[in-house]
Amino acid sequence: MVSAGDFRNGITIEYEGNIYQIIEFQHVKPGKGAAFVRTKLKNIINGGVVEKTFRPTEKCPQARIDRREMQYLYADGDIYNFMDMENYEQIGLSADKVGDALKFVKENEMVKVCSHNGNVFAIEPPLFVELAITDTEPGFKGDTATGATKPAVVETGATVYVPLFVDVNDVIKIDTRTGEYLSRA
Repeated sequence: MVSAGDFRNGITIEYEGNIYQIIEFQHVKPGKGAAFVRTKLKNIINGGVVEKTFRPTEKCPQARIDRREMQYLYADGDIYNFMDMENYEQIGLSADKVGDALKFVKENEMVKVCSHNGNVFAIEPPLFVELAITDTEPGFKGDTATGATKPAVVETGATVYVPLFVDVNDVIKIDTRTGEYLSRA
């Protein structure tokens, strides 16, 4: 159990039958009346964000989130297959559970599979990936003064905006959280 007075960013709690992660919290002591804790909570199952207030003495059970390192094997229609490298156990997840988490992940790369009480709710890709560009327009000479970008399709099929000097078959580094180009690899 964690009391509302001990809330910190990133803690996951069980509240009203749902699992929430604390995004923001603020201890408020009004001039008159009792103190309270104002929070922004993100539902880790459906991604919805709600704002709730708690008394500092209120307690919530802390949710245990398991993150297992697994290898992404392949996609078979709407089923994505993963393998645990320790015991070689394989699981298949539907496209709605995976979402667009694998937008920048190639086959045979390692990802983190997040679950609560055995129910998988999210896939965490590596923070940075290196992918080759399969299709992009040529950059035009003289357009470089503005720091212009152009769309490029990487080998996973995702589109990334890259500087004009990047060309087909270049390998680039991408931040998977934002989908931004970082550098050439």
